[in-house]
Amino acid sequence: MRELAFSQLWYWFLLMAVVSYLVGCFNFAVIIAKLKKKDVRKIGSGNPGTMNISREFGLKVGLINFLLDACKGGVPALISFFIFRHCWFAGTHVVISDFTRYFCGVFVVIGHIFPVTMKFKGGKGIASTLGLFWFCLSCEDPWNILICLVVLLFGIVGFIALTEWGSMGSLLGVAVMSIWQGVVFAIRYEAELLNVWTVMCFMMLLALNVLTWTAHRKNLVRLFAGEEHRTSVRKLSHGKRGMKEM
Repeated sequence: MRELAFSQLWYWFLLMAVVSYLVGCFNFAVIIAKLKKKDVRKIGSGNPGTMNISREFGLKVGLINFLLDACKGGVPALISFFIFRHCWFAGTHVVISDFTRYFCGVFVVIGHIFPVTMKFKGGKGIASTLGLFWFCLSCEDPWNILICLVVLLFGIVGFIALTEWGSMGSLLGVAVMSIWQGVVFAIRYEAELLNVWTVMCFMMLLALNVLTWTAHRKNLVRLFAGEEHRTSVRKLSHGKRGMKEM
């Protein structure tokens, strides 16, 4: 293990923020729609994301889009994990990669929601955020790969299938994975919970929730008003339109 001070890391943080943001700006929904000679921003809900792609082109194409966005959220975090997993912040026991994984993820999600390449009007960040947690939790323990799949398939998809509340199901999935990772951090750094870097790890988890929940604010308003359109998994499997995009 190697101890590093912030003065030795600041340029790494700047590089990770810029690269992760630019990665986030890369929108696969736009590319997939173009391959099918359509503009995803002018069809369905107009949102360049997995749900709109699924409604227009079917669940299989939507799954491809989801996996690509998930990797977009997870790969930068995974790279930072391998770079800093044997380093800790000077004067603490906080592993640097515990912070950098989610630091990279936050900027990927910012790039996805506010891409400079699309006049800052992008998707809503769910697939990239879930992919980020999938990759990051798998770094904690390889068995988490299977557990995350269970959460995704039986938790989120199951909730949406039963309630047809697509946006709420996705947001609850983000919240559950945030709590899961937060508990891991709380146990790991029990003696240093008030350390600035431990607090920053929790702040990154909070930032992911703020970004995704805020991006869905209109959906939530419609949901609580009883006006939100339903998301039918059965219809998605046939590429039919359901409710407006999450």
